[in-house]
Amino acid sequence: MAEVTGIASALTLFWRPLAAAVFGGAACGVVGVWIVLMNIPFLGVTMSHAAFAGAVAGLLLGINPLISSFIFCVTASLLIGPVTESADLEPGVSLGIIFSVMLGLAFLGIGLLKGPRTEALRLIWGNILLVTRTQVLVLVLTLTVILSFLALFWKETKAVLFNREIARAVGIPERPVFLALLLFAGAAIAANLDTIGGLLIFSLIVNPPSAAYQLTWRLSTMYLLSTVFAIGSCLVGLGISWLFDVPAGAVIIIISSLIFAVSLLLSPKRRRLPVEDLEPRALSDNQRID
Repeated sequence: MAEVTGIASALTLFWRPLAAAVFGGAACGVVGVWIVLMNIPFLGVTMSHAAFAGAVAGLLLGINPLISSFIFCVTASLLIGPVTESADLEPGVSLGIIFSVMLGLAFLGIGLLKGPRTEALRLIWGNILLVTRTQVLVLVLTLTVILSFLALFWKETKAVLFNREIARAVGIPERPVFLALLLFAGAAIAANLDTIGGLLIFSLIVNPPSAAYQLTWRLSTMYLLSTVFAIGSCLVGLGISWLFDVPAGAVIIIISSLIFAVSLLLSPKRRRLPVEDLEPRALSDNQRID
């Protein structure tokens, strides 16, 4: 009887981290595909620091850090397009500028905090074991909205991921779709700030989809593999953290990096093709991945 009670207590304590691993990992896996295929991996770094800066601002102003991190992420995502167009810069350069601003705001906010900075440091590294019921609900809602958007605008999203200029030429409103992708990526990162941490979430956004990209030519399969790899990284990292009392966020990132390394070794894309097969295969690949 005592053992049953102990197991029930452990499950009650552990269900929130497990739910956060599944729903948070799935959200990161999906938006990571967008970031990898659009070739803007620096977006993950920029958004993670925007979320961190927003959370620190929330601590300073006495509001919920989750709300303020969402606001900062939304603001950063909406600034990328206008900065790129008005200054005639590449998206990567715009991301670098916004990243610098957010990094400066984050450390300025830490410097202005009164008393112990334990809460701010926790936001840097994250702690999935301490996730709350509200944070789990936010992760569920975020994933639901992302998947709903993807289902409703599958063709438009696929066209923008393939080539924004071609999408615009065939009449697809590529700019709103592109901004929506940035917005949802920022939302996923902000929602996972407490689970993985502001400095580590970038890796969970990039590693699983990069691993998936090595193993498939199909976009739908890439979404599936990326989601499975992200959730698997979170669950395995969570288990190792619980068994050996090590930081969960760091272990999750190490696991996702190992998955990428194995995928790279097994990747069919690394096989050299005969010269006469290169052109037909390349055309077939483009058709299949998008």
